[in-house]
Amino acid sequence: MADLAAPSSTVERNCLLILVVIASAVVAYVLADILTPPALALFMAIVIDSFARAITRRLKWVSRAAAIPLAVVLSILLFGGSLVVIAENAASLAAKLATYTPQLNDLLARGAHLVHAHNVPTMTDVLAWLNPAKYLGDIAKSVQGFASNGVLILIYLGFILASKRGVERKLISLSKSRTERQSATEVFLRIRDSVEQYLWVQTLTGLIIGGVSWLTMALIGLDNAVFWAFLIFIASYVPIIGGAIGILAPPLFAMVQFGEFWQAGLIAGVLASTHFIVGNVILPRMQGDSLNIDPVVVLLSLAFWGAIWGVTGMFLSTPLTVIAMVICAQFEGSRWLAVILSANGTPDRLSGRK
Repeated sequence: MADLAAPSSTVERNCLLILVVIASAVVAYVLADILTPPALALFMAIVIDSFARAITRRLKWVSRAAAIPLAVVLSILLFGGSLVVIAENAASLAAKLATYTPQLNDLLARGAHLVHAHNVPTMTDVLAWLNPAKYLGDIAKSVQGFASNGVLILIYLGFILASKRGVERKLISLSKSRTERQSATEVFLRIRDSVEQYLWVQTLTGLIIGGVSWLTMALIGLDNAVFWAFLIFIASYVPIIGGAIGILAPPLFAMVQFGEFWQAGLIAGVLASTHFIVGNVILPRMQGDSLNIDPVVVLLSLAFWGAIWGVTGMFLSTPLTVIAMVICAQFEGSRWLAVILSANGTPDRLSGRK
């Protein structure tokens, strides 16, 4: 009888775990507007803390107390600089688009000729058909929502950074013994290291893709090559989807600028090859070696979190999945799920780490 009771208990725990996952997903979806700002703020707090520790390692004369404010200032400068680059180049690109009307009309005429269409449309006809004015309201609302969420995220970030020491003391108070306290600390450090290594992997691969893309577009003579390379670098933080955006946008504008197809085809070929090599060879190997997460799980987590939290979920999909794997590995009833999520079947540690 004892032998029969154990599997029944295991089945009950697994069923309960599945129900908890489903309920958590439903709650996360329903409360997306409430949960996404603090989630992004917590992610930014981990990034700033990592930045501060990197500063103290590189600059021995900077104290830990001064490293956090310095990391915050540097992060704001980097973020502000990114916005300036995007704004200036976007304005320049918009101004140039007005001069591309003859090329666009020529491309439309050639495209209509290829499909043997009798009525050749012009850009005026296309704009009248698309009626972009009706989308301006939605765009304005999206920008307003982004701005308000940005302010809310900064408020959350300030409170998280201010309450950091208090959270550490609370964790110590909740631990009943030194062993529990040490175990909780190890879990926290694994989560922190996982997020840091995820950022390192995405930044390094993004720089590779962005660098190759800029060199290709600059050699061909595409306008705003720095702008496109920067957008490709930013989009690389969103797995899979970001790469698709980076492949499609520059070739389309190359056709508009040059009025020929070979420049666009060359840019598309180089960008697609670069994304394929980095996405299928370099990135999976780096993610497997550093995050210990299965590449297939990365794809599934992108779809899962994207369906729940949209673009924010896509951006945070890999860190959230790694965090879930680390937490599930701490409990016997959910350890099987952590094993499935891991790349090497050993979720208790990062690959290559003891």
